[in-house]
Amino acid sequence: MKKKQLAMSTALIALLVTGCGQNDSDVNASEDEEVVVEPITVELTVPETGKAGESIQLAAAVTQGDEAVADASEVEYEIWEDGKKEDSWKVKSDQKTDGLYEAEAKFEQDGLYHVQVHVTARDMHTMPMKEITIGKGAVEGDAATEAEDKESHEHHHGTEGFSMHFMEPEAVKVNESAMMSVHLQQDEKPLEKARVRLEVVVNDKTDEAQWVKLTEEKPGEYAGDVTFETAGKASVTVHVENEEGLHEHETHEITISK
Repeated sequence: MKKKQLAMSTALIALLVTGCGQNDSDVNASEDEEVVVEPITVELTVPETGKAGESIQLAAAVTQGDEAVADASEVEYEIWEDGKKEDSWKVKSDQKTDGLYEAEAKFEQDGLYHVQVHVTARDMHTMPMKEITIGKGAVEGDAATEAEDKESHEHHHGTEGFSMHFMEPEAVKVNESAMMSVHLQQDEKPLEKARVRLEVVVNDKTDEAQWVKLTEEKPGEYAGDVTFETAGKASVTVHVENEEGLHEHETHEITISK
């Protein structure tokens, strides 16, 4: 009788151990599984040609997998003439249907222009770009000047496929920390592991320039805090470098209030 009870107890213990082992294995397997977040995608529609002085329709269809993204926190178009990125202007969009964000733009003169849409949605950012030729394109009489401008532009911002978006902070005040954020892409993919620094000059006092290193918080997204001790105008130059020899910079101006 005792032998029979011992055998039953042994079998029961073995069963429990096996069950525990399977549960642990299932838990470990679940813990090892990575949750893959599908990226947002943007289909940018820009006409290839247009006429000066006429409204041009721009559209960006934002999706995540098969789902239209109707809750984008930012969809803004940035436009500039070829070789004149520093003179770019921005146009806000309106959402016409779920996931479709449209805007209208006017071009005052003939030329080749770049249209880039900055989309932030669901903690992700992307900024595809297309070109549009207005009228006859570049004015022939300015060909030499434009060639010089393009050469200068390529020297400073010549990496093909490179995109930078500086998220300008709002309501910057003296002695209050201001978050500076920069989104970088290369060939429409996040540019990771770059060295990103801000050169901050307040009220043209170049001898008192402040350097701030930004930290990569997400792939291609760099951020850091800056505190200003004086009110006025600040010139913020974003410097970007990496091990592949990339060296780009853009300058932005912000206002500091008391």
